[in-house]
Amino acid sequence: MAFFTPKLGIDLGTANTLVFVPGKGVVLNEPSVVAVSEIDHRILAVGFAAKEMIGRTPGEIVAYRPMRDGVIADYRVTQAMLRYFITKALGKYQFFKPEVMVSVPTGVSSTERRAVVEAAIRAGAKSAYVVKESVLAAIGAGIPIQEPRGNMVVDLGGGTCDVAVISLGGIVASTSVKVAGDKLDHAIADYIKKTYNLGIGDKTAEDVKIAIGSAVPMEDELVVAVRGRDFISGLPRTVEIKTNDIVKAIGKELREIIKAIRDVLQETPPELAADIIDRGITMTGGTSLLRNFPELVLRRTGVKAQVADDPLNCVARGTGIALEHLDTYKKAIIAKR
Repeated sequence: MAFFTPKLGIDLGTANTLVFVPGKGVVLNEPSVVAVSEIDHRILAVGFAAKEMIGRTPGEIVAYRPMRDGVIADYRVTQAMLRYFITKALGKYQFFKPEVMVSVPTGVSSTERRAVVEAAIRAGAKSAYVVKESVLAAIGAGIPIQEPRGNMVVDLGGGTCDVAVISLGGIVASTSVKVAGDKLDHAIADYIKKTYNLGIGDKTAEDVKIAIGSAVPMEDELVVAVRGRDFISGLPRTVEIKTNDIVKAIGKELREIIKAIRDVLQETPPELAADIIDRGITMTGGTSLLRNFPELVLRRTGVKAQVADDPLNCVARGTGIALEHLDTYKKAIIAKR
């Protein structure tokens, strides 16, 4: 009967959750958002349906993210969200409980890891494994992590930036900072508020970042019209924002990410550091898609960087590959049940 056990890889992110089924690929990619009724604490919607409600709900419905900075902030809601994603990925008529592998940020504590394993088991998994995000991102990006060579991976998601040097299947040096996509969005919203007295929501800030954002100043700037509420008159107003405004807005956050990369490079043994200079840094995760990010990394660290193919799905793909080859990657598994 063993071969009936379905396998699922879950990239449990602060912004989005992806589910990977070996042989099928990424079968689900939805926002990590849950809508809860304030009155009786019922869970009303999960994923896309819940994200639509953010900032648009009547008082008694709250849409929020149960994951904060890549770790579980609300256990009950995370469990319900996992159950919804597992059921949706497998279909209702699944009689066999799946084996599940979940990604966690590189810097999580053992208590936080246990919480993820517990939540997955309670949500209907037969057994659950937890692996650090940077290792999975490396596997998903096609880096041969088993070799005795240094590989540096920077995984930039919504809540955390994980930086790690991997050799022989294990992490040699790593750090995780809680500065990533969400913090960039907040910084953009703050900048527009201070500079133009205009209030915009996180979603608008994210749209602006994607449309015109860049990690380094650009000669041919892109321009976007931003609509929001004027803080003085209280009425809607539109302003034009340019790329270099965004560069200025997110400068502090990008400096923190670069500092994390430099810190890990400084901790790396010289032999492995030489490998990294040869091979460059691999960047994964949605935030790595910010224009000219590799250019900024090169300028600040002197090491060339490249964005992996399909950076958004690297971690999810890594969970699938690791699940199919559990023996090969058993060194990387940090908690299981």
